[in-house]
Amino acid sequence: MSMLVGTEQTFDEKWPTMQPIILKLLSQQSVTRQEWQDLFWDVHSVCLWDNQVGPEKVHTALKNNISSFIKGAQQRIKAHHEGNALLRAYIVEWRKFFDQCVYLPEPFTQLEKSLSGSHAKKKKQEQNTIVRKLMLDSWSKNIFSDIYGLLKERTMELIKHEREGGDLDAQLVIGVRQSFVNLCPNPDDPIQIYREHFESAYIDSTEEHYKSEAENYLAEHGVRKYMAYAYQKLLEETQRGTRYLESSSMTRLNERCVAVLATKFKDSILAECKRMISENEMNQLYLMFNLMNRVPNGVDPMLDCLQEHIVQEGLADMRGCCDVITTDSEKYIELLLSLFNRFSDLVKRSFDDDPRFLTARDKAFKHVVNDYSVFNIELQTKAKQNPIKLPPESRCPELLANFCDMLLRKTPLSKKLSSEEVDSKLKDVLLVLKYVSNKDVFMRYHKAHLTRRLILGTSADSEKEENMVEGLREVGMPADYVNKLARMFQDIKVSEDLNIQFEEARDDRVSELANIKILNAGAWSRRSDRIPVSLPTILEDLIPDVEDFYKSKHHGRMLNWNHLMSNGVMTFKTEMGSFDIEVTTFQMSVLHIWNSRPTESISFEGLKLATQLPDTELRKTLWSLVANPKLKRQVLLCEPKISSPKDFQEGSMLSVNHQFAIMKAGKPQKRGRANLIGRLQLSTDKSREEDNEGITQLRILRTQEAIVKILKMRKRINNAQLQTELVEILKNLFLPQKKLIKQQIEWLIENKYMKRDDNDINTFIYIT
Repeated sequence: MSMLVGTEQTFDEKWPTMQPIILKLLSQQSVTRQEWQDLFWDVHSVCLWDNQVGPEKVHTALKNNISSFIKGAQQRIKAHHEGNALLRAYIVEWRKFFDQCVYLPEPFTQLEKSLSGSHAKKKKQEQNTIVRKLMLDSWSKNIFSDIYGLLKERTMELIKHEREGGDLDAQLVIGVRQSFVNLCPNPDDPIQIYREHFESAYIDSTEEHYKSEAENYLAEHGVRKYMAYAYQKLLEETQRGTRYLESSSMTRLNERCVAVLATKFKDSILAECKRMISENEMNQLYLMFNLMNRVPNGVDPMLDCLQEHIVQEGLADMRGCCDVITTDSEKYIELLLSLFNRFSDLVKRSFDDDPRFLTARDKAFKHVVNDYSVFNIELQTKAKQNPIKLPPESRCPELLANFCDMLLRKTPLSKKLSSEEVDSKLKDVLLVLKYVSNKDVFMRYHKAHLTRRLILGTSADSEKEENMVEGLREVGMPADYVNKLARMFQDIKVSEDLNIQFEEARDDRVSELANIKILNAGAWSRRSDRIPVSLPTILEDLIPDVEDFYKSKHHGRMLNWNHLMSNGVMTFKTEMGSFDIEVTTFQMSVLHIWNSRPTESISFEGLKLATQLPDTELRKTLWSLVANPKLKRQVLLCEPKISSPKDFQEGSMLSVNHQFAIMKAGKPQKRGRANLIGRLQLSTDKSREEDNEGITQLRILRTQEAIVKILKMRKRINNAQLQTELVEILKNLFLPQKKLIKQQIEWLIENKYMKRDDNDINTFIYIT
């Protein structure tokens, strides 16, 4: 009982000195250091004297002081009624009071501990203090709850005034917003009042403002000007929202703004897309993209328009240049690159290189590259087992390989270009190659051209040759193909060393004149390319020596002579002079027949018996000697005259042209060098058919392997998933046709590699 009396005396003694300091703090008057420290000590003393009574008395007295101060602030606020005066008065009083919500709770730490029953250290989070909550609850009950509707209404009027072009003191809106945020009593949802009243009113008024204004602007000014208007208003509202709203409100604000400014007019805006793309209006397309990118599924129709435009424009340009590009691979590649750069520029400047538009560009450009409406090749197989005919395919891979050959071979094109320009164009080749679906066709032609360059020694730069092989590896060419090309370079280097050793071992003029290339059959040729021919005696005598020498170096290896890929230089003497002529082995065999009878005429039948060449190859060889387009005077003469290789008859008589000479400026020269090899025929008619059939058969095998691989891993799989995974595996080699896939599935089922599910014919099961 005595303790209770002592507490009351202590509170009564201390409060008269505490109250003036508290009132000073509430009204933002200066407080001395001593007063500040005394307040800490007095609160501490009163609360500790009796933890049951002292804190309650301090809390009640403090509450009364705060309420009294707030009532005074309320009277000062209510004294202002017109215009922005109420808002200004409210903000002034609110900010003074809210500032003290930070400082006033500090001396009452002991009160916090006593009332909460905890002796924990002072909490740093001001919003959790009892005194702060008391202050904010009192403000909300006495002032805010009475005028928040009026505050909200006046604030929205100010924002509307600014939206219509007027001036606004932003601090008025910000101050009102802060009071809505800080006066929420719900600890689980601290911005509930702000969200339900301030945010909703702000967003609703924004939407209402643009409902009629946007529609009127579109009707009056049209789509083009409207897009600029809508884009600008969206930027303005984003900036305005950033100033006046909490960050959590921005998503909802943007959604409502987009709905009223863009989504509502989506169809009208997108109706202009196709024409803008065709007319290359990049600035307008950029505006459209920025608007539609905010609209759900708004970009999808633009992607479709872009793809359609690229395909139509690309194919139209190709058809317009059809006569040129089908015969000139350089012009064809230049056209493709021009199209690619044009479409890439369109995507960059109109759609900011958005990945979705880059993907659309790639799909459309791939369609253009692989289109076969301008020119095509047909691949088919005559195999009795599992026969198949594939749809026509684009000749792009062939023309791409031809252009690559022109850059890497010693040609007028490669000679006029600098090393950097050649590198740049080779990169362009690799760029286009990425879009080629059937890379296996490119492989065939590229390998044939590389074979010619390596055998004839016509490569312009061996380093660029090897860099190109690495480039093919980087764009995803199958490793087994790239490794074969690398093996070809290795074979050439090994052959050079072997020739040096052979010359040293033989030490005669014949070995010095011969250049032997020992090549791996798997990387270079096929069995059908080996054509029988009767060689000149000097070469026939050399062959056993080469074989004996090679076998002494490598045991167990078999040598097969491929005369189709051989060539040499002959000295050709006529009445006009002496000339060095570069010839194929077949041409050499034919010309050598006249060595012992230079003035005689020999029949076609006689040449066939003497050279042992097949009829087709003999005709082609003789035609290259009697009608070579590079020569003004031909090496051989034919009686009667013919106009094509088919015109040779058994009785056609051929003789050496003793008036043969190399012509310069219309005058015959006494000496010179002529190349009769041309592009060096690496394949026969039969092997060309085998090439096409080989590509088809390889595709069949690759498809079967991939299907079995997938099934072995999955055990069971449905048809759609199987086709998707199959394309993913084979895409770097060729794009498998649905017909091909279907046939191979049936073949694998028939041969017990897989089976259909008994309950679902579209599901396949692996048979172990």
